[in-house]
Order: sequence, then structure tokens, then C-alpha cells
Amino acid sequence: MIKIIDGRKADRAEIFARRDENASEEVERAVRDILENVRTRGDEAVIEYTRRFDSASISALQVTEAEIEAAYSRADRFFVDSLNVAAENIREFHRMQVRDGFEMKKEGGIVLGQRVMPLETVGIYVPGGTASYPSTVLMNAIPAFIAGVKNIVMVTPPDRDGNIPDDILAAAKVAGVTHIYKMGGAQAVAALAYGTQSVPKADKIVGPGNIFVATAKRMVFGLVDIDMIAGPSEILVVADREAEPRLLAADMLSQAEHDKLASAVLVCDSMELAEKTAAEIEKQVTELPRREIAETSIKNNGKIIVAENLDEGIEIANEIAPEHLELCVKDPFELLKKVKNAGSVFLGYNSPEALGDYWAGPNHTLPTMGTAKFSSPLSVDEFVKRSSYLYYPREELEKVKDNIASLASHEGLDAHKESVLKRFER
Repeated sequence: MIKIIDGRKADRAEIFARRDENASEEVERAVRDILENVRTRGDEAVIEYTRRFDSASISALQVTEAEIEAAYSRADRFFVDSLNVAAENIREFHRMQVRDGFEMKKEGGIVLGQRVMPLETVGIYVPGGTASYPSTVLMNAIPAFIAGVKNIVMVTPPDRDGNIPDDILAAAKVAGVTHIYKMGGAQAVAALAYGTQSVPKADKIVGPGNIFVATAKRMVFGLVDIDMIAGPSEILVVADREAEPRLLAADMLSQAEHDKLASAVLVCDSMELAEKTAAEIEKQVTELPRREIAETSIKNNGKIIVAENLDEGIEIANEIAPEHLELCVKDPFELLKKVKNAGSVFLGYNSPEALGDYWAGPNHTLPTMGTAKFSSPLSVDEFVKRSSYLYYPREELEKVKDNIASLASHEGLDAHKESVLKRFER
């Protein structure tokens, strides 16, 4: 079912082949129409789209406080306890990311500085559909809360009865979400980008979604900020000969069950390990409730690459730049030094990706599709803005006025030059 590629013989095109995730012209047109309709008609358009796409008839978009409290009380207690511990782990990790501004006082009374300030309103998209993800709520809302964002606005599609799953609402309460709306898809992105009668306009939109959500985020970027254009999830496992095929297969399937477009790749230094892992994947996939999704993912996007050695394996990993990178090797910290491109790295035989998805603390909203070469996991930094300031006394400006005038003249900007020189005319 899964392809085994002998990297010692295969060409680069076969090893580094990527999925095509570009939106079709049909998707582009549909999203553009939705954005414009929501921009002009607001809540009315969102409610119509919710009826059409989610088969849910609702009269109001916002989830009430009573609904949130009822969901929290109904939720499984062990699950809620687990949410609370996971949330504290996430808080502990992300508190380390908080930055302060700075101020420099120089000779002559010159003052230079930088302020770090939270965004006012952030929109968090939480997917629905084939599965609901309370962990996404925690991972997106908690860094915003720590950054000091005043309005944390969550959107997520309702079920056919017009309700949000209890687990999602419980996670929102734990994470500190301030507003929750029953809407999904491109229409939810539009509502956050433009604002409606009931939905506040966001300064930034974060969170994963399907191709319609991703396309909408791309189209509204510039009007609002976004975190990233996330593609389907992916995992790359680098394994040595001592790794267990049974566990390697389980880790690869943990990604494959996400989405038919998800990608699971193993890079190892042993053909025997490759073949045993492939056999384990064949066996374990039959036991999964989401078997059809996992099988399609493995068949279309999965592969096992046999490298000459682990150093070559890391070179392959760096070129692919995976969202999740597992180093299932005896000395993972030594190999970590050679990793250049990865969203999040899981070290050793006992650090499965699920540990990071749900529990440990580092964020699970990560760059996909090779963008780990130039972008980073979601963090507190995503929810703040920086503003610089400067102050010069007249005497200090006079000392440098001719230098500034020279620079402005060489750029042909006389008004810039005169804005300095006129301060010293008699």
C-alpha cells in the first residue's frame, strides 16, 4: 500500500515529490462570492450559508454564556481535568515567549525605544466536519490570552441541530475565549475580516481549515493579518535500525487519519526496517475507525525512503521541511543539532507526535508544505505588535542636521531635507 523508495538509487524528483494544494478556479470564484456577500449583507448572509453548507437553521450566531456553562457541566469530567492540565502545560511553555519592550537613553538626552503591545481583537478558526478539535482551541487561544489580547473571538461550524460540541465549548472556557460564534467555512473568515452586525472585526485570523478556509484567509490578508496558509497535516519520521516498526507505523498513521491529503513519510537507513514498517501499516490501518481516510492518505501521499545513513536522512528531512519531525533514534539530541527545517521536533523513541498535539506545551499550529524553511510555529509573538519611538532634543538634532540633509538630497527628497533644516532657520 505504501511506496518504498530506495533513496540510494531514486532520483530527487521521486524523493521530494509534493502534493498539489493550489485552490482551483472554481474554489477561488466561490470564495470570492462568499466574501463579497458577507461584506455587504453581514449576519444575514452568514446565517444563509450556515443553512446551506452546515444544514443548520440558526437565528443567532453568538453562543450564549448559558450554552457555554451547560456544555462545560455536561462534558466528561476526566476529559475536562485533562484539558485543564494540558492548558497549564501550554501556558507554562508560552509564557517563556513573552517579550518586553526596551528603551535606550543616549548621550545628550536622546531616547530610543520599542513598545510591545497586544492586538485588540483576534479571530480563531476551529474546524468542524469530520472531527472536532478541542486541542486547536487551546493551542490558538492560550497564546493570545497570554499576549494580552482583549477580544478572543472563536468561530466554529455548528452541527445540524445548530449546536457546538460540548468538548469544544469546554475547551473555549478553559482557554479564556471571550466570544464564540456558530459559523464555519469561508463565510466565517469573511465575518471576522469585515465584521458584521454581531461579529467584531478582527485584527488577525488564526487557525487551520479546509481549502475554502485557507483560500479565504489568503484573500483577506492585508485587510487583516493571518497566521499562515496551512495545508494538510504531515509527519516525517527519521528512524534508525533500533526503532520498532510497530511504533513507527502507529506514528505515521496518527497523521494519515487526519485527512485524505495528509502526508506520512518515514526515512530510515535499513530496507528491512522499511519493509517491516510497511507491513505494520497494512495491518494497523485495518483496525482504525477512520480507515478509509488513513488508507487514502497512505496510498496517495505516504512513502518510506531508505537512505544511505542517518546524516543523509536528515538532509532529506531538511529539504522536505516537515510540519512534524520525529527523530526515532538512539541519540536524538545529537541529531537535533543537524536539523534546520521543521515545525516541531519530537525526540527519541517515546515522544510521539500526539504528545505535542495535546499535552506537552509547545504549539501544534505549525508550518506545512515546506514552509518550515522560512516560518515558525504559532506563538505569543503572533498576537502582539511592536512600535518604535524616538526623541531628540533640539541641540542633538542640530548636530546631525547636515548629515540627514545629505542623505535626503541623495534620494531626491527635498521636503525631507527641508523638514530638518527649517527648524534651524533664523
